[in-house]
Amino acid sequence: MTLPRPHLELLAPARTADIGIEAVNHGADAVYIGGPSFGARSNASNEVSDIARLVQHAHRYHAKVFPTLNTILRDDELEPARKMIWELYDAGADALIVQDMALLEMDLPPIQLHASTQTDIRTVEKARFLQDVGFSQIVLARELTLEQIKAISDATDVAIEFFVHGALCVAYSGQCFISHAHTGRSANRGDCSQACRLPYNVLDGTGQVVAFEQHVLSMKDNDQSANLNALIDAGVRSFKIEGRYKDMGYVKNLTAHYRLLLDEVLEQRPELARASSGECTFYFQPEPDRNFNRGSTDYFVNGRKEDIGAFESPKHLGLPLGEVAKVGDTWFDVAIDDVATREAGGIHNGDGLNYLTLTKDVVGVQVNTAEPIGKSGRIWRVHPNEGIEALKDLQPGLAINRNRDRAWENLLGKKSSDRRIGMWAALSDTADGLALQLSDDDGFVGEAQVVCDKQAPQDAERAEATLREQVGKLGTTIFEPREVTLSLAQPWFVPASALKALRRDAVVALEAAREAGRERLQRAAAVEPPVAYPEDALSYLANVFNHKARDFYAKHGVKVIEPAYESHEELGEVSLMITKHCVRFSLSLCPKQAKGVQGVQGQVKAEPLQLINGKEKLTLRFDCKPCEMHVVGKMKKSVLNQVPAAPVQFYKTRPTA
Repeated sequence: MTLPRPHLELLAPARTADIGIEAVNHGADAVYIGGPSFGARSNASNEVSDIARLVQHAHRYHAKVFPTLNTILRDDELEPARKMIWELYDAGADALIVQDMALLEMDLPPIQLHASTQTDIRTVEKARFLQDVGFSQIVLARELTLEQIKAISDATDVAIEFFVHGALCVAYSGQCFISHAHTGRSANRGDCSQACRLPYNVLDGTGQVVAFEQHVLSMKDNDQSANLNALIDAGVRSFKIEGRYKDMGYVKNLTAHYRLLLDEVLEQRPELARASSGECTFYFQPEPDRNFNRGSTDYFVNGRKEDIGAFESPKHLGLPLGEVAKVGDTWFDVAIDDVATREAGGIHNGDGLNYLTLTKDVVGVQVNTAEPIGKSGRIWRVHPNEGIEALKDLQPGLAINRNRDRAWENLLGKKSSDRRIGMWAALSDTADGLALQLSDDDGFVGEAQVVCDKQAPQDAERAEATLREQVGKLGTTIFEPREVTLSLAQPWFVPASALKALRRDAVVALEAAREAGRERLQRAAAVEPPVAYPEDALSYLANVFNHKARDFYAKHGVKVIEPAYESHEELGEVSLMITKHCVRFSLSLCPKQAKGVQGVQGQVKAEPLQLINGKEKLTLRFDCKPCEMHVVGKMKKSVLNQVPAAPVQFYKTRPTA
C-alpha cells in the first residue's frame, strides 16, 4: 500500500476576511484569522458571517481557515467563548487555534484544535502532552533550533507548525507580563503595549551606563526563506507567516514570496505534496524587503547569533535609494543609485523616505511632490511636506532610504494574482445533444448534458476550433483548461448558448463534487486515562486564569496550581519576561565572550544589569544553564488597584477525593 505524501502547508495571516481571501488567491493553503472576540489581537476581530465568507472561498481550493481563540479567559468569558466556537464550527471553520486549556474541559463541537504559540512549546515532553490531550497541530516556540525541532517531531505524531516570517516577540510567547505590570494591558489577552520596542539605558551594578538609549529588547524580523528545506527535514509541515495586524499589500507580497519558495521545494522533492489545490500566477515580483521590517534574522534556528536585535530603531528603514546631492530652501535633491529604481520611475509623489541623523536617530520624510532634474533620471528634486529646517542633519552625502513606495502600493492595490486548478474537458455526443465531462487535478469529476440541435458544419476545421474554444472558455471560474478532447461523430455546429449552458452546468457539478469530496478535519481524541502533565506544580507562568483551566491541570496530575499573573496575586518582583535573547551577550558582556579580555570581565561581574526608561526600571538576571534571560520587575500600584473581573479561587494543593 502506498502511503500518502506529507503535505506542506503555507499558513497566512488575515486581519479581515477580504485580506484572507487575497491570501488564498496568492497561494495560502490555510489562513488564520481572529473571530468576534478572544483572538489575541484586540483590533483584528471579525464577525462570524465574514469568516463564513472567507471559508466559502477557501474551501473551493480545499484551503482551510483557522480562527484564533488564543487569549486566556476569565470565568465569565467561558460560556461566550463556547457559544462562539459552535458558531465558528457551523460557519465551516476547519480548526481552532487556542491557548487556554479550559477549552478542553468544555462542551465543544468536534473541531480540530491547534496549540497556539502562547502555549510555549519548547520541549519534547510538553509537545507530547499536548498531543495526548487532543491537539492535532502545535506551533513551536520561535526560539528553537533545528535540532530541537527535529527532536519534537521525531517524538510526536502531531503536525509541526513554525513561524517563518514576520515580527518577533522577544519573549517566549505567553511568558511576557511587562505590559500588564506597567499598564494593565495583558499580552496574554491580546492587548500588548509593546514595552520591548522602547529605548532603554542599560546600567551595570555600579550605575555605569553600558548602553545609552538603545532598543535592546527589540528584535529584527524573522525570515526563514533560506532555511525551508532544513525546516522540512526537521519535521516542520506548516509554515506560518506572522501578521494579523498587517495590511493587504503585506499579506499579498509575503504569501506570494513563500508560495514561490515552497513550490520550488515541491518541484525538487516529489515525496512531498501541497496541502491545497491550484497554481498561482502573480502579476508582480514578490519582494519581502519592501514591506515594513526591522531588518531580518533567522533567530536561533541555526544557533545563537550576535546580530539579532534592531537596537538602533524599531522602525522600518526601508530600502537604500541614494544620497542627498543638494539642499535648497524648500527642497532637496536625491541622487538615485539603483538603475532599476530609476527605470521604475524614480521617486513618486507620496513616497516615504528616511535617513539617520548624526546621532543615529531616524527622521522620516513624506514626499509632497518629486520630479527628475535633467535627462538621466538619476537626480530627483524632492519637495517634502514639511519645512527643510525641520529635517535635522539633512546635508549632501547623506544616505536616503525609501520605506514607502506608492507605485508598489498601487501595484498591489490592483488584482495581483490568479489561482487556477488544472482541468481536463471531454465533449461527447448524446442521442439528443452533447455531454461534457470535466476532471480536475485532484481527480474530481463533474458532468452535464444539454439537449441541442447539432448541424453538420460547412467548415469542419473552423467548427472544431470553435468547439474547443467554447468548452475551454473558463475565465471567470477557478479552473484552467489543460486539454479539451472531442469524441464526436463530427465537429458539429452548435449554438453558442447551448455550449455556454453546458459548460456552466459542468463547472457547477465539478465544484459540487469537490465540496462533497472535501474531508473536514476532525478533533483528535484525548488519551485515556488522562496522561500526566510533565510537572506537578505550576506557577503564574502557566497562565491559569479560570476554574476550568485549573480543573484541566488538576485532572492531569498537577498538585500545585497558582493563578495567572493577571489575577494580581504576585505582588513582589517576579520575572516579567523570559527570553532566549540575552542583552549581556548582545553587548559582548557575556562571561564566555569576556574570558581573557582585560577590563570587560569587571563590567560583567558588576551585576545585576538594569534597564531604565524614564521612571520605569527593570532588572536583568541571567540563567546561564539554559542560556536564558529574565527581565524582573513588579506590578505598578495603579495596576494592582484594578480588580480582575470574576476572580477565581485557586487552591495551592489538589484536594483529595
